[in-house]
Amino acid sequence: MKREHPVAWTTIESGFNGGDGTRLFYRAWKPASMPSGRPRALVFLHRGHEHSGRIASLVERFGRQQDWAFAYDARGHGHSPGERGDAPGFATLVDDLDCFVRHVSAEYGIAVEDIVVVANSVGAVVAATWVHDYAPRIRGLIMAAAAFSIKLYVPLAKPALRFARRFKPDLFVTSYIRPGMLTHSEEEAAAYAADPLIAKSISANILLELADTAQRIVADAAAIDVPVLMLAADKDYVVHEAPQRRFFDSLSSSLKRYVRLEDCYHAVFYERDTSVAMQASRDFVANCFDTTPLEPAHYLGADRSGHAARAYAALENNQTGNAATRAWFGLQRRMLDVLGPLSDGMRLGLKNGFDSGESLDYVYRNQAGGRLGLGKIIDRGYLDAVGWRGVRVRKAQLQHMLAERIAAHPREQERPLRILDIASGSARYVLETVKRFQDRRIEVTLRDYMQYNVDNARRLTQELGLSLPVYVELADAFSTDSYVGQEGRYDIAVVSGLYELFSDNQQVLASLQGVVRSLRPGGYLIYTAQPWHPQLDMIAYTLVNHRGLPWKMRPRPQAEMDGLVALAGACKVDTAIGVDGIFTVSLARKDAAPGAGG
Repeated sequence: MKREHPVAWTTIESGFNGGDGTRLFYRAWKPASMPSGRPRALVFLHRGHEHSGRIASLVERFGRQQDWAFAYDARGHGHSPGERGDAPGFATLVDDLDCFVRHVSAEYGIAVEDIVVVANSVGAVVAATWVHDYAPRIRGLIMAAAAFSIKLYVPLAKPALRFARRFKPDLFVTSYIRPGMLTHSEEEAAAYAADPLIAKSISANILLELADTAQRIVADAAAIDVPVLMLAADKDYVVHEAPQRRFFDSLSSSLKRYVRLEDCYHAVFYERDTSVAMQASRDFVANCFDTTPLEPAHYLGADRSGHAARAYAALENNQTGNAATRAWFGLQRRMLDVLGPLSDGMRLGLKNGFDSGESLDYVYRNQAGGRLGLGKIIDRGYLDAVGWRGVRVRKAQLQHMLAERIAAHPREQERPLRILDIASGSARYVLETVKRFQDRRIEVTLRDYMQYNVDNARRLTQELGLSLPVYVELADAFSTDSYVGQEGRYDIAVVSGLYELFSDNQQVLASLQGVVRSLRPGGYLIYTAQPWHPQLDMIAYTLVNHRGLPWKMRPRPQAEMDGLVALAGACKVDTAIGVDGIFTVSLARKDAAPGAGG
């Protein structure tokens, strides 16, 4: 559906599919005079309670008549479906943004690196989470009055909401904000009050997940390196400013600016006087498009310099935390030595390493076991740890992504579909997946550097009764010799849970280059990453790895991992985010020259 815009755009109303297939509504503003070069776009995210219809005037005020503009109604808002103010989860809202930008790129031919995102309030937290977790190489991000910490005013409001949801999971909270608290403009306040599409309530679940996610993103803001402009209101009745400032100060972006707007309420772009905010935004957009995005090679040295390298060095030198926390972890370690053997999972970790293939296979099975009754209780708590829950979700996401690629492979090809896993462990995730595709011509090659894992993979192949060819080999994923003679042989390669264990980027890149060379042109790489972890210190000071050493990890930001994949010659096309953003599963295609960005 098209409508003529009175100024310089044609307005298009349409829809796109979220990751779960839900059809969401959006508006597009097509420039009346199309530029001769590559098309560029601004993607707007409305604040909580609102909808994309309120973006039209903002498109005009940005004044970029040569560029496209887009805005969609978040689910539960405007013309998009769902209970008003609700969604399956905050992570779903973030995934919707990823789906929308990919839709814009595919439908309108606008490259992701030619997009600047403009987001307000809750929308700003959605955008910041997307940039952190999915690492899209957008040109820049404008965040207005980011809702990292909402002023709830009622003492102990969040604990009370968590408690209340135990009895009423579908609890909703009605906004206490009156239109006059959002803007000094009487006209804008009246328009807001009269808008029938404004959602007055928000799901308590979304409100709490917003708060939890915001805390994580602010704490790990250093992982973000895209250009960022932050607009903060000095008289904001809705959100606190301090977390916005902490987020900004931690950013690794070489182009960033923080503007504190005087005599300004929360609705920054709908104030009586928006001249400062709009001029700062217009200048920032121009600067973004004049700045060349970071090349993949930028990330090769991130293991030696940068925030992640510094944090890892501190962990390596036992300089994290304080004396009290280290003493507490020491006590946990002693308790693990005494009580751990009662738990089947802990006993396995103490023997073979908590990061070993044996431990992971036990975590995948998720069946608590132990001795003397108490051991099973301890084991259940162990298996329910956030990291292990994340590992199981990672397995499910990897299997889903692998199954999609197998299903999409043309049946009519003469040669079989060939799958390679370079560090398979017992290969449960691969073997369970191909079990469902035995009507296809598939060959599976599994490799691992430990004979124990090779034997387990062979045993599991027999237990599953697989009729298709499965070749299990003893090989080192980091040995360049293991890839010799395999060039262009495989259609799909899988690397799961391996590179997270190694900090050295040169080592990881050399392995990736071997893997990508093993793929045919157009073949796919499925790889995992661990961009962050909330229990790094506890793990480092209490658990051991497969080498019998303290298990010290360097989380590798998603942008860094994607950069290494690009340097190896593959271009990322999709990412799935796991529990609390701890693990990710990504899909890349071998259709780019080595070192090309995507």
